[in-house]
Amino acid sequence: MHATESLATHARVRTSGPFVVGHRGACAYRPEHTIASYELAIDMGADLIEPDIVVTRDGALVARHENELSRTTDVASRPEFADRRTTRRVGRKKRTGWFAEDFTLEELRTLRAVERKPGLRPLNTAYDGQFGILTLEEVVDLARRRSTPQRQVRVLAELKKPSWSAERGQPMTELVAAELRRLDATSPDGPVVLQSFDAAALRRLRADLGDDGPQMFQLVDIASSDDHLLTNAGLRAVSTYAQGIAPCVDRILLRDADDTMTGVSDLVARAHAAGLLVVPWTLAAENTYLPRHLRSSDDPAAAGDARGAARLLLALGVDGIITDNPDVVVAARAEMATAQPVRQAAA
Repeated sequence: MHATESLATHARVRTSGPFVVGHRGACAYRPEHTIASYELAIDMGADLIEPDIVVTRDGALVARHENELSRTTDVASRPEFADRRTTRRVGRKKRTGWFAEDFTLEELRTLRAVERKPGLRPLNTAYDGQFGILTLEEVVDLARRRSTPQRQVRVLAELKKPSWSAERGQPMTELVAAELRRLDATSPDGPVVLQSFDAAALRRLRADLGDDGPQMFQLVDIASSDDHLLTNAGLRAVSTYAQGIAPCVDRILLRDADDTMTGVSDLVARAHAAGLLVVPWTLAAENTYLPRHLRSSDDPAAAGDARGAARLLLALGVDGIITDNPDVVVAARAEMATAQPVRQAAA
């Protein structure tokens, strides 16, 4: 494929409508990246489940929000691992804690998952200690087990800081490519879709796995350092290695410093013009994550009108939504699908 040719004519995510991605499972209701969270997301109707992937010392690919483990596991309470606590710069941030790359998979198997946001989601703490850490293989196996001829459940795997890992001697992209080949998961309509903020890593994977390899999404942060990805030229460049973009939802639903919504951007239309799918992240139901007019109260942890936000995104033509609350987006999608024939009949 020529460098300027879009992948839009190649594999696309196949769904009957906008797809729902269970962000770290259904993490509004269960501790993230646990079997319970992923299972619940599927039960709620998610089309894809989204694990974040980090690398262990012995090269295993495991599902954790980040490589620092103390916020999502009980590692800080384990005296046998007290000497592993360290301070490390990860990307632009200096962190102190326990890091996945300092543990073997066997050691991580002894840890138990805990709720990452206990202040915001206190009910989830009832599940602390009940579930272990999963590998990418186990998440893919779950998706395959729960798929049927009528409904394919897929995995949207986010690679966490792969270039940083490579600099430390852990070539994440090579490990991921090898694992997908081992799992027979390299086809464009297979069980795994890949995403990352790291454009260089996605390019490496596209070169390794080929144009007919797994579908890929370029994650885009709200930070100005990612602005270049969303220019028309940037979108065309993304289309040479990825099938879509996954922008922060605030790139589409625009807000001011007071979280008042000020309008919507033209990003969806421009990305579609470049042949890219658009799958924003992350829609969550708590007031703290919503524009001011969709909040139910001043309580940041109370549920606001996330369904209203989902309806707005769907009306703007997004191809999917990454969400902590799959049930909310599934309901909004059904509502929009029901309303569409009525609008067409009226016209």
